[in-house]
Amino acid sequence: MKQKEFVVIGLGRFGSSVALNLAAMGHEVLGIDKDPELVQAVADKITHAVIADCRDEKQMNALGVRNFETAVVGIGDDIQANILISLMLKDMGIPFVAAKAQTALHGRVLEKIGVDQIVYPEKDMGARLAQSLSSNVLDFIELVPGYSIVEIVAPSKFRRKSLKTLDLRARYKATVLTIKRGAEIIPAPGGDEIIQEGDVLVILAENDDLSKLQE
Repeated sequence: MKQKEFVVIGLGRFGSSVALNLAAMGHEVLGIDKDPELVQAVADKITHAVIADCRDEKQMNALGVRNFETAVVGIGDDIQANILISLMLKDMGIPFVAAKAQTALHGRVLEKIGVDQIVYPEKDMGARLAQSLSSNVLDFIELVPGYSIVEIVAPSKFRRKSLKTLDLRARYKATVLTIKRGAEIIPAPGGDEIIQEGDVLVILAENDDLSKLQE
């Protein structure tokens, strides 16, 4: 899986969850918050953690925020700051901005100012967002701690190979539950099924092995 660079603004429950999950996947993560305790809590687990006022554009420029391709706004307790920071990030030209929304109305405002992905405050959405930002995972549902169902575009290394040849269960502890091929749905595919370009695989796997599927 290709390493990417992310900036996460706001390191509360949601923001820290996103930052820690992205870092655990091997990505470069800059975490920013004005609360020293929140910054300290993740400082040794992500690439960089900085104390700064994210509403101050000069501070954001000094930190090189405009050079990141993806930004996540995790601030939730201050809706005004959330909106202003999201707008500032888009004005900086950051290609992809995801932001946490408190309400449906808040989400509509974020949509109007050009936020690319709007997330509502559920703790498990941190891991889900991290997966969707960092890879070709289309959806991610954690069933129980340690195990998830993912919907993933078949990696190029899988194409033109049968499930028997790939032997995903032995190599990745993963089971293909369904293959989506355009409008066709192939439930419980057999070992002779050949993976084609554009196939979407619905897979049950251990969280620790998900990144290996995409390497």
